Amino acid sequence: MLKEIYFAGGCFWGTEHFFKQIQGVVETEVGFANGHTENPTYKEVYTDTTGFAETVRIQYDEQVADLEFLLNMFFKAIDPTSLNRQGHDEGTRYRTGIYYTSEADLPVIQKVFAEQQALASAPVVVEVEPLRNFYAAEEYHQDYLDKNPDGYCHLPLELFAFARQARKK
Repeated sequence: MLKEIYFAGGCFWGTEHFFKQIQGVVETEVGFANGHTENPTYKEVYTDTTGFAETVRIQYDEQVADLEFLLNMFFKAIDPTSLNRQGHDEGTRYRTGIYYTSEADLPVIQKVFAEQQALASAPVVVEVEPLRNFYAAEEYHQDYLDKNPDGYCHLPLELFAFARQARKK
């Protein structure tokens, strides 16, 4: 059975590429989540006036990669204590967030969030909210790092190798 979760982890090019490496992730799509306009363009979101965060929709096979595993992987790919910034990317569009579509996922999200807070040296500032809306980004953003292997990414290459090797326990 396939499930879905939405992660905002800074620039969506790297976040998508990271999750595509993980066994059990069946499909990804980059876009914009939880803003207050309809059908935003990248250019509009870039102004930080739409309320949207760059986000990746992740479809996964929970028999291979369950939500707890994916959440822990997400925390390996972000600085959870950095507000509206990941790497060199700054602005509310680069905030971190976990956006869920099923209330049944909330206890697992809260458990992992609490565990990550216990490990952090500062408050964790990752949003945890129900998904209010999601709009796919323009086609040239989809699978960007596959199309542009030398393209910009805030994540280190070693993290992609780590993701390819990671397995649910």
